[in-house]
Amino acid sequence: MESAIALNRFGLGARPDDAQPAQPRAWLKDQLRRFEPRPATLADIPTRAEIASVYADHIEELRVRNTLKLQSRSMDASGMAPKPGEQKPPPQYALQAARRQHVAEIGARMGTALVSQAPFAERLVHFWANHFAISADRLTAIGLSGMLEFEAIRPNLLGSFGDMLLAVERHPAMLIYLDQAQSIGAMSTLGSRAAARGGRKLGLNENLAREILELHTLGVRTGYRQQDVTELARALTGWTVAGLTRGPGPREADLIGEPGAFVFADRLHEPGPRTILGRQYPQEGEAQARAVLQDLAVHPATALHVATKLARHFVADDPPASLVDRLAAAFTASRGDLPTLYAALIDAPESWAPDAGKFKTPWDWGVSALRATGATTADGRMVVAMMQQLGQPVWQPGSPAGWEDVAASWMGPDALLRCVEAAQRLVQRVGDADPRSLAARILPGTLSPSTAQVIAQADSPAQGLALLLVSPEFLRR
Repeated sequence: MESAIALNRFGLGARPDDAQPAQPRAWLKDQLRRFEPRPATLADIPTRAEIASVYADHIEELRVRNTLKLQSRSMDASGMAPKPGEQKPPPQYALQAARRQHVAEIGARMGTALVSQAPFAERLVHFWANHFAISADRLTAIGLSGMLEFEAIRPNLLGSFGDMLLAVERHPAMLIYLDQAQSIGAMSTLGSRAAARGGRKLGLNENLAREILELHTLGVRTGYRQQDVTELARALTGWTVAGLTRGPGPREADLIGEPGAFVFADRLHEPGPRTILGRQYPQEGEAQARAVLQDLAVHPATALHVATKLARHFVADDPPASLVDRLAAAFTASRGDLPTLYAALIDAPESWAPDAGKFKTPWDWGVSALRATGATTADGRMVVAMMQQLGQPVWQPGSPAGWEDVAASWMGPDALLRCVEAAQRLVQRVGDADPRSLAARILPGTLSPSTAQVIAQADSPAQGLALLLVSPEFLRR
């Protein structure tokens, strides 16, 4: 039973050639030592600079389109007919390129999950990507959504929570998605200059600050006030991204750097000390928000928030209080050392309770179904289509809160029907695999006699395999 728990509850589902781990706990811990932050499956994805350049092209296309619209309205009002081709908008090459990049990143993510020799570590990557969620349904996030996972989460998976938090909040995907890149302090150099000119008022944006407190660190209803959100937003001013727009604006703001690189623009920063959660931060410039994040990363409320989400993801929708307390204590004692936290999860007796287990999300199901059928590569377009059908498009949760991690969100009749339809398509790629022997290999110790009988009585191997992929045992982990 513990082998099955290690393979499915902690991992991504067994492959047909996987051997049952003789020592499940040691097997999981060893995966952390073998984890590859930058595996070969991610080698061919575009660079951040390439993606940022595409984003800048998209912004320029929108600017040209808006200019042409204004010119067209002006000519219509004057009664002058436009010259042939004069108002033709530019083709949206940049948006098309961003979508191609997005599909390539999704294919690379799935391909990594299929062949990884450290599936527990890969599941942790997916957990943190949902914890620090952005949503690519906003045009500004297309192409950059995967880069947040690849560049900020994977390299920091075995570091400290504080290191990961800082990397995420400085990443262009997060800065753009939550509008931090355009946040300007009212009393900053550029803010004061704009006010003196009497032009458009440049404003503070609190989106990133609010989500840092509510979602990324402390959690909701943990004692912070609106004033804390505003003060953190002021501390964060100047945290922005280079190379996103063209023209004199970036030069005036001193946004110099490689496209897509984090840059601290002192001319956008709100000067002065900040008071957040009762603590004063006299630091100047970029160091001010850094100091706040360092304190938030080790706050007791952050320890409890992270511990609860980790226990809910791996063990139960309503995790045992004893497990949550155990994980929170490990987080606090180690000051957010992530390997210590993962080891506490593995060592906890609650994690191995046979009556626990989670209902798979569509992503979990899709990964485990492809692994079970022996797939080693994944076409990005196929993965995009499958996840759209299953109702959990990759990196598109629709909000910074990420996807729900409880069964009630995924186990309705419609969701089950979508799994059945997807399973029927997947098995067409497999050939004549024997579903009876496969079931015993991928569900060691958990395959019930009734499910085994249903599979054995199937009209064809393909039907038997499809039935295996939607069996109660396979739908849970």
